[in-house]
Amino acid sequence: MLDDMVAVPAGPVTLSDRRTERRWTVEVASFRMSAVPVTQEWYAKVTGAYPSTARGGRLPVEGVSWWDAIRFCNELSRREGLTPAYEVRSDGGAADWDTTADGYRLPAEAEWEHACRAGGIGPRYGPLDEIAWYRGNADDRIHPVGGKQPNAWGLYDMLGNSWDWCWDLYDAEVYGTYRVLRGGGWSDEHWSCRASVRRRSHPTFRIDDVGFRVARSMPVAQRRAL
Repeated sequence: MLDDMVAVPAGPVTLSDRRTERRWTVEVASFRMSAVPVTQEWYAKVTGAYPSTARGGRLPVEGVSWWDAIRFCNELSRREGLTPAYEVRSDGGAADWDTTADGYRLPAEAEWEHACRAGGIGPRYGPLDEIAWYRGNADDRIHPVGGKQPNAWGLYDMLGNSWDWCWDLYDAEVYGTYRVLRGGGWSDEHWSCRASVRRRSHPTFRIDDVGFRVARSMPVAQRRAL
């Protein structure tokens, strides 16, 4: 399960923001997403680093910034002979996403919510205690990936355990470079562990309940086959 990638079918998803009371619909193309969040074992295998507070190979890597996640994606792509998805500008202040690249990347926010819902319309893809580690059952700690039930498309830990960085800016006009976080974490109350919940943080931010999972775009021929 370390680096299993799940095929996510195309489809529409409607996102919402409680702060602005805005709703918008996005047509998501088919893509692939890692079945579990990037683990400490996987992160160390690619980068040689162990940034997390809690130690354990099968625990989600945490204590990683959005920039750390971007660099991991590029390094993993190079190791597998793929075209890196990101070009980091020479001043290190921004990154550009090459949407034609076949390498690893962070999911876009709409992709993340579409994958989390797995065709459902409710706030969660199952009873919370069966699918997620959160404040009500996590015993104040992060847990190994894959310990709860997956959603209908075979994705684990989409809710709870660790928040996932997404590619998107949260609201550039108000929050500048802050990026989107999705999914909720082990220390969050139940209301934060829902498919629609959006949070944000600075791309350099690191904390013990924020990690990421990876995605890859599909060639057009593979998309049509799904």
